[in-house]
Amino acid sequence: MEKYLTVSGSAGAEYEEKKSRFIASLCHAESEEQAMSFISSIRSEYWDARHNCFAYSVEGGRFSRFSDDGEPHGTAGKPILDVITGNKINDVVIVVTRYFGGILLGTGGLVRAYSTAAKLAVENAVKAEMVLCTVYETECAYTDHTRLVSLIESCGGTIKGTEFTDRVRIKYALRDRDKDEFCDTLRETFSARLTAEECEKGVFELKTEKF
Repeated sequence: MEKYLTVSGSAGAEYEEKKSRFIASLCHAESEEQAMSFISSIRSEYWDARHNCFAYSVEGGRFSRFSDDGEPHGTAGKPILDVITGNKINDVVIVVTRYFGGILLGTGGLVRAYSTAAKLAVENAVKAEMVLCTVYETECAYTDHTRLVSLIESCGGTIKGTEFTDRVRIKYALRDRDKDEFCDTLRETFSARLTAEECEKGVFELKTEKF
């Protein structure tokens, strides 16, 4: 898979139904380990809640899992996963925490409530494309730093890391289709003083915006 839709960072939302509170927590996760770590952190944060139901889809959609965490079968985890798949997003985990309000919602009410909370979290999230890219490094003087960052971003690249020593070393990801244009512009802008050193290939997050 050369590209797919995901979310950037984290997001949240809250929904109330018949005095029950449903708190949705969403986060980018690229592996089951990252997803389970996030789920554990939410369980620790909301340790006094009756239910912390979850669903995730990771590794570009190759692995998915959900849990009703004590709710009636099929009323929580699967509806959350359906929100993920319905929005065609991957590398994401959603936990919906429920504080029981004393009024039973029934199976239909639970499905609607968990789905609504998850949908609200997705709506509040920032989306990103995970794209097959090449990662490059360029070393420059401090006086060139701002202009180089601007050039990388204007050519569709994403900064992955910056190291500041006596000089600045920037690591960034570029789509392969953008490489030639970027290298030509880099050469012209800096009079051939700077070069793009290829480091690795992989799927990386590029260009984010709201859903």
